[in-house]
Amino acid sequence: RDYKSYFPIAVTRIKTDKTEENIQVYDIEPGDRLLIRNLELIPVDGILCKGDARIDYSFVTGESRAVRKESGDKLYAGGKQLSGVIEMEAIKSVQQSYLTQLWSNSVFQRDKSDTFQTLTNAISKRFTYVVLSIAIVATVFWLFYYPPKALNVFTAVLIIACPCAIALAAPFTMGNLLRIFGKRRFYLKNATVIEQMAKTDAIVFDKTGTITTHKEQSVEYNGTPLNDDEEKLLKNTLRASSHPLSRQLYELLDAHQITTLDDYNEYVGKGLEASLEGRRIKVGSASYVGSPNTISELNTSVHISTDDTYKGHYVFYNQYREGMATVFEELSKTHKLSILSGDNAGEKSRLQELLPENVSYHFDQKPDLKLAYIQSLQEAGKQVIMIGDGLNDAGALAQSDVGIAVSENVNVFSPACDAIMDASVFQKLPDFLKASKSAVSIVKWSFVLSLLYNVTGLYFAVTGQLEPVIAAILMPLSSISIVVFTTIATNFLGRRLK
Repeated sequence: RDYKSYFPIAVTRIKTDKTEENIQVYDIEPGDRLLIRNLELIPVDGILCKGDARIDYSFVTGESRAVRKESGDKLYAGGKQLSGVIEMEAIKSVQQSYLTQLWSNSVFQRDKSDTFQTLTNAISKRFTYVVLSIAIVATVFWLFYYPPKALNVFTAVLIIACPCAIALAAPFTMGNLLRIFGKRRFYLKNATVIEQMAKTDAIVFDKTGTITTHKEQSVEYNGTPLNDDEEKLLKNTLRASSHPLSRQLYELLDAHQITTLDDYNEYVGKGLEASLEGRRIKVGSASYVGSPNTISELNTSVHISTDDTYKGHYVFYNQYREGMATVFEELSKTHKLSILSGDNAGEKSRLQELLPENVSYHFDQKPDLKLAYIQSLQEAGKQVIMIGDGLNDAGALAQSDVGIAVSENVNVFSPACDAIMDASVFQKLPDFLKASKSAVSIVKWSFVLSLLYNVTGLYFAVTGQLEPVIAAILMPLSSISIVVFTTIATNFLGRRLK
């Protein structure tokens, strides 16, 4: 689907007389004042005029942390407003916005199949020249030696050496493996992708949503331990909030007595404040709760203070996919591995502990930088797989030799990809790549069997010992044997993938 499928059909425009009207997004013109409600997508580039803006740009950049904006700051199309209503002034139309420019890159018009020659095409071209040459030479010989046999020899050579077996080997092998991959929740655009995967020697991973999961996060507390009364107050305060971080932390904390708070307030974009039995707590950003120290914001944190005394903070870490370290360890033996992320370098040290030493890391990568990095690998002679999960990876997915989108939710945006992998089978990625290489080997062995059959048949045809009608009977047997061989071999591969 095109990225525009995720844009609103209409947006609220504030007229000069302060009244509001709904207009189509394609009717927005520079200078229009727009009302963006909570959780709405920003349709065009603009300037923030009024309101508390916390913008989630993960749809565009892959950066998982929301960005706070003040009046006069620039807003980009594709961001989602997270904290109440804001007003903005459009400075571009939809067609001229940053998001549209990302999608207008010429890489999206490139057809990868035009630059990739399949194994069948490479062999069949030479095969045709060889067979025609043999037929002509043999016919000329028999015209001089025994003319009555010349036509039979010419016909028998062409029939027995028919390239049907060669033409069938790859479609039956790749087609059957395509079906097997689909049953294992790995969905490829077409059978050619299998051959392309088998030739790759570099893999680039996005971080957020690709090697991390949206469903889980790990939390670590740093600071003065909370006593039972403070933990009870914290638990009940978080229970009253609908903020995503509050909900996650609430679910992770130990069970405590649930009671009604004496007082509760939630300040959008700042935090929570509550009191119970004479004790007061603040939960939120470092500045809001009164943190005495400058604390790195590379990781998402929730800070706590009780009775105006700073206690500490909970740090939220991304939860990496099950088997991620094993996947990287296995792939590092055959591929150059890179992590290319729109996020900051907050978890670089943690990744370095988990992954092999030869993995390269690149953070704060905007979509155009991701695409450029893929190009640089290809210019160095690498065949590249890009594995991402969203619009911010679209250019890199399209530029790569094979683009794979990891999907944790069937409704997410998966653009410009050659394959979609269900997140639940991420740990099987090395097996899928091995199966692709094995499939190419099966095709090559099919060619060898077909060649042996053809060489034997050609011997009898060239020497005049094979009648055309017998050749016509034997030729389909070659095709049938190749189909049986490739089907049995790929089914065996499929059983190994379980």
